[in-house]
Order: sequence, then structure tokens, then C-alpha cells
Amino acid sequence: MSLLIFPRIRAIHLSPPSLRKRRRFFVPAAAVAAERGAAVVWFKQDLRIDDHPGLVAASRHRTVVPVYVFDRRILPCFQDEMIELVLSALEDLQKSLRDQGSDLLIRFGSVEDVLLELVNKAKATHIYAEEEVEYNILRAIDAVGESLSSMPFSWGTPQLVSWQTPFYDIKNLAELPTSYREFQKLRIPVTTPIASPVLPSFDIKLDRDGNYFPTINDIKRYLNGNPHKLDESWMSIKEISAKAILRKDHINEDELSGDIIDGSGKIYSDNNESSQPIKSYSGKQEEQSAFLSREGILVKGGADNVFNALAAYLRDLEGTGRGDWQEVHEKLRMAETRAGASFGALFGVAIGLGIISRRRVYFEAIKYERERNAGFLSPFGYSAATVAAAIDTVCSKEWYWLLASKSLKSNEVRHPVRIWRWNGYLIQYTVVGNEGPGVLLVHGFGAFLEHYRDNISDIADGGNRVWAITLLGFGKSEKPNTVYSELIWAELLRDFIIDVVGEPVHLVGNSIGGFFVAGVSGLWPALAKSVVLINTAGSVIPGYSSVQLTEAGQTSGTAWLGARLLLVYLRLSAKNILANCYPTSYDPGVLIVLESVLNFNLSIPLNYLFDAFGGRILVIQDIVPMMSSRRK
Repeated sequence: MSLLIFPRIRAIHLSPPSLRKRRRFFVPAAAVAAERGAAVVWFKQDLRIDDHPGLVAASRHRTVVPVYVFDRRILPCFQDEMIELVLSALEDLQKSLRDQGSDLLIRFGSVEDVLLELVNKAKATHIYAEEEVEYNILRAIDAVGESLSSMPFSWGTPQLVSWQTPFYDIKNLAELPTSYREFQKLRIPVTTPIASPVLPSFDIKLDRDGNYFPTINDIKRYLNGNPHKLDESWMSIKEISAKAILRKDHINEDELSGDIIDGSGKIYSDNNESSQPIKSYSGKQEEQSAFLSREGILVKGGADNVFNALAAYLRDLEGTGRGDWQEVHEKLRMAETRAGASFGALFGVAIGLGIISRRRVYFEAIKYERERNAGFLSPFGYSAATVAAAIDTVCSKEWYWLLASKSLKSNEVRHPVRIWRWNGYLIQYTVVGNEGPGVLLVHGFGAFLEHYRDNISDIADGGNRVWAITLLGFGKSEKPNTVYSELIWAELLRDFIIDVVGEPVHLVGNSIGGFFVAGVSGLWPALAKSVVLINTAGSVIPGYSSVQLTEAGQTSGTAWLGARLLLVYLRLSAKNILANCYPTSYDPGVLIVLESVLNFNLSIPLNYLFDAFGGRILVIQDIVPMMSSRRK
């Protein structure tokens, strides 16, 4: 187990480079625990006691104070279903801690103020917090470090200890290959999960009278009280899906019958106008269900529930008379929009909240595979598709977390990288400039934010704040096994503008990115000030009357074959192109993205989107002259 300690320096969090350049040094876990003072454990996205290295290290202290803080900076955009899932996970975590004679304090406010108060009351010598990559959480951690370093403590300044649950035993992240193929050649074994620790009794006097368990309305009231909260009309834009807008405008959607499931577990039904997830129901049946709602597919919080659902998922091929396991098997089939996609759809949020660790999922899947095969693992693959889906998902998630972590520490990029989590997936972006109008740059097919590396600073120097994003499925952003469609990418950009930028922007898109930004401007005009399309994909259909959209998730045989042929060409015949423009062609999930893109027909006319936007549009298009075949 490796532990990182922040040194006693004044932390500056005005820009990402300061986060990358902060010095950190390693110390042995025993050295941390040797002081035997009180320890505060700050839970964030690690809502478990199983396989929790931070809790294990803290358990060596004489007193442990576990706390979860609802901080508006960390939870500004949680929808109702996500809040409900967090609450179910916290309730289970609190019960697990109380069973050991400990407790979980739940607080509202700025995390640095809450932790400082607890440190002073408990005279804590250490604060344990899991290492993160998301920009908003990094800023909160930075604020905690700054608060600790600026206050005098009679017993010595408490140390802020950052811990990890390492999936692989990687000694030096700087030496991590950027190619997944080269990484696989290293054959680094997966580390073994650790059992939950025995904690000391919660024997210090703290104000626990006010430690009531909050309701979803309590949290919503707190979030709505944010003085920096965006206008309700602005936030309500997220509540209407792209599909619902197109239906309202009478676009033909005969080929869109049925439900579409995205990677966050939301179900978009033909009978639902909103992109909001279906609300949970009440009753005895729900109490025994593994899922947050009867219609939805999200496994609800609580470690025991997630472990039980995982056991049921892995054993899909086995018959069962258990009603809860039958329910898991039914949801699996509902979510299997493509081979292996069901695991991320059912368990992705639970893994993202740390209700179960990635390596615990791997361990349980391998253990079941051995059970099926008399203790052996075949070199030719796994015997059950569910085992393969679980292992592929957690290995993929770990890879993209490593890439994100390395990107934050890298000095090789021209513009500092930040990480944003969208629907559970890690998205990379950068921002340059401190004032002026906002500009969002969106790359094209196969590219990433560095596509604009020669433009970002110049645009910012012109008096603008410039954002450039690497879309889901491209570059070093996550490439999950999920449904990709032009509407999903448009909704990603919509949420980025609302959650990250916070104001309308000038949209610039290249190639297929041009089609995506045109979609944003046409579907949600309030988000765009103007649109610039550079060699955009899409078509203009004079006199359009209706548009047919192909059903998301249905990959044609042509797209399947074309994706593989294109990838072979990029890998074998275009090495220079690959090195400069497509460095992530070996990443897990890349074939899924290629299949989806080659399956697009981009049937929404650009002129429909232009008419719906009604604002300023600049189209820059290269025209390649036709070569004559006539002989002179």
C-alpha cells in the first residue's frame, strides 16, 4: 500500500499547472500511523469499508473520525437519481461503521471548514483522502491543504494523506506507456484487494446530535441555496433530451422505437419527454430489489447489495429460483445493447462512487471463473460472457484513470489538462484565458483537444477564454462499451457548457465535431453565441420535411467490417499518421467508437439545425476540384 503526503506548503489553485507542480513525497504507512493521534477519514468517491487502504491506515490510530461532506463545489450538478443512489450508499456505509462501534458523520458546507472543525475537536494528526483526478475535487483537496497550512495547531500541523487502491503495482507513473498495447506487454499483475479493518471505538466527544441522516429534499435545498448556482432556466436545458426536442419538432423517428440506455444507466423511452431518469418507486417489492427503481437499471447503493448483484450478474448462465437474481438477469438483457455493454450500464455508477473497488470486481470475476473451470484459467479467454464483460470494464476504467492521472502530472503537453466526469466517464479538456467571451473548440474524427494546439493560445490572446475538449471515445478520454450516437455527443457538449463553462459560448467544430456543435446550437440555441464550422460533416437538404434517425446501438455489418479495416490500416500502413494524430488506436473500446461513427448517417440536415439556431454561422469548407479523366 502506497501513501502520499502533501508537504506543508501553501497550495495555489488558481490554475491546473499549480496542481501538477505541487511537490509530493512518499512515506511508509507504518511511519504515518506511528504517531497514534486521531485520524479523520474524508469519504468522497470511496463509499465502502472493503478494500479501503485509507481506512486500513487510519485504523492504526487511537481514534478514527469518518466524515462525508456535501460540498456544492463537488456536487453541483447531481440529478435526483444520483442523489438517491449516494444516499443509499451512505446509509449502508454508516450502518457498516456503526456495527464496528464507529460512525459516519455527514456534514454540509465547504469541506475545508468542516475538516478544520473536526481536526480541532479531535486534535487529529492526519486526514486521509483518496487521490483524485477530477478538477473540481482537486480544487477542494487543494483548499483543505491550504487551510491546514495557514492555521497554527498546538499539537503540530496535521498531514493530509492521499491514498490509492492500486489496481496494478506501478512504481513510477511517469514511465507508464501511452499505448495500451505496450502496457499489456508489461504483464503487470493485478493487486489483491484487502479486507475491511477493525476500527477503534468512536470515543471522542463531537456534536453528533445534529448528525441526522439527510433526505433527498435536504440535499436539493442545500444545492439550490448555492449563491453561484446558475439560473433555473439555464439548468432546465439539461432536463430535455435531444430526442425529445426532435420529437416536438415532428421529425420522423419511426426507426427510433424502443428504449435507449446510456452509460449512466438512464433509460430514454419513447414515452418519456425528459432525459431525467425514471423516479424510484416505493413498496415492498422495491425494498427487496437490487435496483434503484423498477424501470431503471442502476444497481442501488450498499456494499452488500452490490456484491449480491455482482454474484447474480456473473452467474447469468446458471438457473436460479431467487427472485432478486432473476431480476438482475432480466436487467442484464435489457442493458445488453451490444456485447458486454450491460456490466457498465448496471454497475458503472456503483464503481464510480467507490461502493465496490475495481480490483474487487476483478477478483470476484476471476474467482468465479476458476470455480467454473476446476481452478484453471484458460489462455484463450473466459468461459462466460459476463466474466469477460466485468473484467474488460474494470480494466478499461483503470487504464483511463491512469491516463488521466499521468496527464495531470505531465509537463509534455502544451496546455494544462483538466478532468471532468460526465455520466461516470473521465473526459479531458483544457482552458486558457482569464477573461472575455467563451469559445469552445471541438475536434473531428479520431482527433483530440491537441488538434487545436496551435490555435488555443492565439484565440485566448485575442481577449477570449478558450476551452478545448476531448470527446468521449477519443484521445485520452474514456472509451466505454456504450451506445454512441450523434445525439449523445451533442448532449455531452450541452452538459459541458452548462456544468463546466457556465455561460453561452462561441462554438467551433471541425469535421464531425462541426456536426456535433451544429446539433448543440440547433437543439439548445441558448447555449451558443455563434457557430463556426470547419470542413464540417453533415448535409444540406433543401426543402426538408422529415428526418429519419437510425436506432442507436445497431451496428451494421458494413460498419463492423469497416471499423476493423480502418484500424488495421492505421496501425500497419500509416505509422506516421498514427504516431502524430491517432496515438490511442490500441486503447480499449476504440473499435466500438469506430463502428459507431461508421454506422452514422448524420440524417439531421444542417439547414434544419441552422434554422433552429437562428444566430450567426460561419462555414469554412475546403472544396476539392474533381479530376478529369479525359485524355488530352
